[in-house]
Amino acid sequence: MATTTSRPMRRVAHRCLAATATAGLAAGLLTAVAAPAATAAPTTDDLASRFTLAVLPDTQFYSRYSSDQFFPRYGTDPFAEQTKWIAEHADELNIPFTAHLGDIVDRAGTQREWEAADRAMKTLDDADLPYSILPGNHDVRDSGKWDNELDAANEPFNRWFGATRAALQSTYEGSDPTGLSQYHIFEAEGQQFMSLALSWRPSDQTLAWAQSVIDAHPTVPVILTNHALLNVAADQTSPLETGDSERMWEKLIKSNDQIFMTLNGHFHGATRQVKTNDFGHPVHQILMDYQMAYEGGNGYLGLFEFDLTNDTISLETASPWVTFKPQETLTSYDQPLLDGVHQRYTLDMDFSERFAGFAPTFTAGTPDEPSLSAAARGILLDGFEGPDAITTELPGNELDFVEVDGTLAHWRFNGNEGVVDADTVIEDVAGDNDLTRPDPATTNSVGTTWEDLTVENTDVHGFSSDGAAACFDNSSGSRYSYLTTAADAAINDADLSNGYTIETFVKMDADWTAASNQWSKFLTRTGNRSQIGVPRTQWDWTASPSALGISNLREFQWTSLDKNAALGDRTNWSGEIMVDNWSHVAVVNDPTSRTTTMYVDGAPVLRNATNVGGMAWHEGYSWILGSDWVDNAARNGWHGCVGETRIIDHATTPDQWLTQRADLTALTIDQAPEGTLAADTSSVRFAGTGFPGAEVRLAPAAGSSSEIAPAQTVVLADGTWELEVSDGIAAGQHDLEIAQALGSRSAEPRQVSFAVEAAPALDVTATTGTRTLAGKKYLSVVVTNNESVNVDITIQTAYGTKTFTAVKPGASANVSLNSRLAALPAGEATVTVTGVVGGAPVTLTRTVAYAAS
Repeated sequence: MATTTSRPMRRVAHRCLAATATAGLAAGLLTAVAAPAATAAPTTDDLASRFTLAVLPDTQFYSRYSSDQFFPRYGTDPFAEQTKWIAEHADELNIPFTAHLGDIVDRAGTQREWEAADRAMKTLDDADLPYSILPGNHDVRDSGKWDNELDAANEPFNRWFGATRAALQSTYEGSDPTGLSQYHIFEAEGQQFMSLALSWRPSDQTLAWAQSVIDAHPTVPVILTNHALLNVAADQTSPLETGDSERMWEKLIKSNDQIFMTLNGHFHGATRQVKTNDFGHPVHQILMDYQMAYEGGNGYLGLFEFDLTNDTISLETASPWVTFKPQETLTSYDQPLLDGVHQRYTLDMDFSERFAGFAPTFTAGTPDEPSLSAAARGILLDGFEGPDAITTELPGNELDFVEVDGTLAHWRFNGNEGVVDADTVIEDVAGDNDLTRPDPATTNSVGTTWEDLTVENTDVHGFSSDGAAACFDNSSGSRYSYLTTAADAAINDADLSNGYTIETFVKMDADWTAASNQWSKFLTRTGNRSQIGVPRTQWDWTASPSALGISNLREFQWTSLDKNAALGDRTNWSGEIMVDNWSHVAVVNDPTSRTTTMYVDGAPVLRNATNVGGMAWHEGYSWILGSDWVDNAARNGWHGCVGETRIIDHATTPDQWLTQRADLTALTIDQAPEGTLAADTSSVRFAGTGFPGAEVRLAPAAGSSSEIAPAQTVVLADGTWELEVSDGIAAGQHDLEIAQALGSRSAEPRQVSFAVEAAPALDVTATTGTRTLAGKKYLSVVVTNNESVNVDITIQTAYGTKTFTAVKPGASANVSLNSRLAALPAGEATVTVTGVVGGAPVTLTRTVAYAAS
């Protein structure tokens, strides 16, 4: 058991191997681009009126696994360390208030979870640090009801964190009739702020109460907290409105100028947006929820620095848990600070102007605080050298993924669209294990139609390069569709005794319900456990040997057998998964450590399987996507979508997963022009090796005077490429860039430079003149040969052309042409001279202007 300390121990961490994983993924959970650099201690050069608002996003898994996971390993849990850190550093970070965003626990009816939460929040109580707290969907007995439909007296939230406890805080002003919503007024830098904390599914009655609270305090700026307002889109970056956010915007937020900020959790990830209220003023809406990150959130909390002097609000996303953990437990997922675009930022907020309509006397306090953000970073990073960060990039095109030796099957959906019928083939790009769909009439499903299964390409996981997915509609326990390998596919009898990695992208449909869709599976290795030596069990004895699906509580479950089937079942469980939200799931079995680890969006889940190596299977049975397999038949159809899916015959690391990008840095340029080329060079050739299927793009470098036209080619299947360029090969310097790219993603370009020498010149002079004869203008052109060899001269004008051959050195070619015009307009004569200089033929073309006369 780890030893607890009153403060995180000062230490220098060893640098772990980079685990360049999907990171946050469903949410930008771990998108720090590098281990944060140490921040210099704050100075007094930039003193301002500042305070810090601390924010605790979803703590549900800290509470759930406090007693059976965290305490046995660490002697404490992340929730307790968060509040202890806030209490220890409240003075130096000037923290007057903390806001909890709900989902305090994971299972509202489980006593020990509330006890863990109580223990954590009691630290703030004992330190006299006020806070607001509200129930999320996991904190109420029936999350499908409006708050005023619940039996408030029997709600555990009210027992543990209701009005009686809230009233002990100096900032508490009142609760709504249900006791599930509360508001506080805290003072910071001589000004008052309201924390208006609204319950899960606030009813119209609760919104009316909130309005009355605001009306009763017409000069106080309001920070509204709620568990579920702003969502994050499938790209893991963009904000997404929900029915709740739109309802609360219309009924409460937009018409109350005092509400200048909203904070919520619930949706996995981090994002933000700015909306304009009825007064023409901005309202900053912010989502933060890290529950699906490593260790149920890895202790990340929000530190909002309000700088009233410089009119800014700055966020630091920090983890006191990471800096608490013993050195030997740290992994590449442990970053004390997150520096992603929605995890560290500064908002402009002219407080006086923004609040002028309701608080005209609002002013900054005494400018006596240095940067509190810098102070927080300094506290967390003092003596801590974090492990390498987990990063990834969006794919450039469908080829932009890492291929792995030992891949047995890799099913991709791009190239298909619409209804999956009997003729549709889902290709295995790694082998001969293509998927097809059986006729629904032969599967014993009830009511299934061909239209229930389609391939869609408008909504996929942001980090999947496939760009398409199979979507299973109208699914239930008895109605299902599925894709299957052929009876003789090699993957059916693949021996995975030496470990495996199974990866997939998956999403539950927006109308998924536990009643219709619980315990459904999306990837199954079919067969019958009872027939391959598994001891009789109460549950699942006749189920398939291995399956990946969802529980009645929306938890991903991987259920599988050890290679020795007699050892029985082993399971992995995730936390709650949101509907209508893409996830990347990787299941990695390492027979050496005899562990199976499930990763959801790059983060290992808390409940993983031990004492398991390899996988038993039922000989001759297929793999299927889209349903479970029990009692020798399909059932429990997946209601949602499944993206590209891959099976590998050994354990892999995150840098090899489908969320990673192909290596575009390995471009070689084995042939390219260099030095100075002859003047008669008409084309140049480039050749080398690269990533098969990638484009090799050539263009003049920035600032180059080269006239070579941009060109591109594709790397062949054998990894070679070549490119010949003839357009724009002019005399002079050519500075070029050659880059390898997969669609929109390009590697850093390589530089190539060469020059083309100028062609030998011919030394001639040309003059023009005009004269008038019989009322007509004559144009005369004289060209003198200044070379030491004979030349041929052609003089071309609008009034005639004449050629002179073998004009001797020093001699001239002379023409006088009648324009037949009384007035000669301005124009040009073209002179072409050819000769042999230095043994090489040379041609010179020159224009000679003449004036009007």
